[in-house]
Amino acid sequence: METKIFNTDQIAEAAAAIRAGQLVAFPTETVYGLGADATNEAAVKQVYLAKGRPSDNPLIVHVTGEETVKAFAQPLSDKAEALIKAFWPGPLTLIFSLQPGKLSSAVTGGLNTAAFRNPDNAATLALIKAAGVPLVGPSANTSGKPSPTLAKHVYHDLNGKIAGILDDGPTKVGVESTVLDMSTAVPTILRPGGVTEEQLAAVIGTVQSSHHKVGKTEVPKAPGMKYKHYAPNAQVTIVDHEADWTAALQWASEQSGTIGVMAVDRILQAHNLPDNVEAFSLGHDLTSASHRLFAGLRHFDLESPVTGILAQGFTAEGLGAAYMNRLNKSAGQQHFTN
Repeated sequence: METKIFNTDQIAEAAAAIRAGQLVAFPTETVYGLGADATNEAAVKQVYLAKGRPSDNPLIVHVTGEETVKAFAQPLSDKAEALIKAFWPGPLTLIFSLQPGKLSSAVTGGLNTAAFRNPDNAATLALIKAAGVPLVGPSANTSGKPSPTLAKHVYHDLNGKIAGILDDGPTKVGVESTVLDMSTAVPTILRPGGVTEEQLAAVIGTVQSSHHKVGKTEVPKAPGMKYKHYAPNAQVTIVDHEADWTAALQWASEQSGTIGVMAVDRILQAHNLPDNVEAFSLGHDLTSASHRLFAGLRHFDLESPVTGILAQGFTAEGLGAAYMNRLNKSAGQQHFTN
């Protein structure tokens, strides 16, 4: 099966494929998602097969607004309503307790909760409306690999495994949504993302932010909490401090293969890069670095293979918490030591 690329003027055709139980990848402001009818258990199970995704890793349900959420979830709290008003559509996923029997365990990972998001992308909102059903939408990549920020990334991983890809160009945010658990007494961030803890607290008050991992036997409530994620073929090593780059580049010069370097322009321009180093610019600051992180990892996988990657670290505050969450998982917590 050849995977079809749908343009934004072919949304009706893509929606028909969804209604027929097929899989269609779609763009969001964060990364590309792998879409299936969230109410069709057989279609949802195909998502796990296409990605090679563990079946206890729950899926995010993408909707066009809170009315769809209310059809599946228990009554929403005032805090939930306030968050929806402040951040939807946008990169915030909210976990709610479900009404009994409303969603398949294939969506929920067997839990009595589900995650919902209203993505900020006009093409995908039109796709959901045309399909007439909410869409599950994990990142549209092979499980464990860097998330896709371009349609060609999806095509590389999933060509022949899914019906189509709705192409709307590059994503804008570049790291996945913040996941906030609203089924607990105190709202808890399970995955940092484009909406920061400070932004959430400004709307609803106290938010917990320490629970980003689960044990081997525990079922995760949200994606990205349990399994290895975002890893390219080459080992990633994080360079935490600007002062360490001189030593890191000296180490790179001593390696026999090509080493990829991912850093902001200020760092790239401040050093004479060894001949065996290929640079990928993360732009000017943390915002651009977050946007380009997955693109850089994909670059060194698909377009310019390397034997190792040195990647710039940032302080894990604000958006930096999301960036470092993804980068640490990509690197398997490996940091450069001088």
